Amino acid sequence: MMPQAANVTLRALEESDLDFLYALENDPSIWGVSDTLTPVSRFALRQYLQHATADFYEVRQLRLIICAAGEAVGTLDLFNFEPLHQRAGVGITILAAARRQGYARAALELLLGYARQTLRLHQLYCTVAADNTASLQLFQQAGFRRIGVRKEWLRKDFSWQDAVELQYILQVKYSDNE
Repeated sequence: MMPQAANVTLRALEESDLDFLYALENDPSIWGVSDTLTPVSRFALRQYLQHATADFYEVRQLRLIICAAGEAVGTLDLFNFEPLHQRAGVGITILAAARRQGYARAALELLLGYARQTLRLHQLYCTVAADNTASLQLFQQAGFRRIGVRKEWLRKDFSWQDAVELQYILQVKYSDNE
């Protein structure tokens, strides 16, 4: 069973998510944080959805849909999974109309438990543009610690900006008595 909170659930991708993903992936306002500059075709997304159920250890990534009241409001990605070191990168994208309603925070809290208890990861990390105060605040409030800054790491329009690196060490809990 996938994690859920009072108003937010995380679930696996389904074929019916095609239109949602198409709208999300083709929103130019988020391309800068998703390292892309081009639209994604429905064909490419159909192909992606056909392989989305592949094993986390095989494909080394996992995309979950963030739902609020049964409606998709965003995605939560684990990527660059390293089985030996038990770590993965985290990315969260919320539809523009659903931002600032606590969905990303609730989804991130659900992910921490899932990563710790089910995936048995040791740590999660993320890279956030230095001027993305909302994301920095989100991750820091969830317990991620700032571990460094990469100078001029991200291109934004015709200039360069710093990227903040954040990390969360998961303490695996093997039983309720520990």
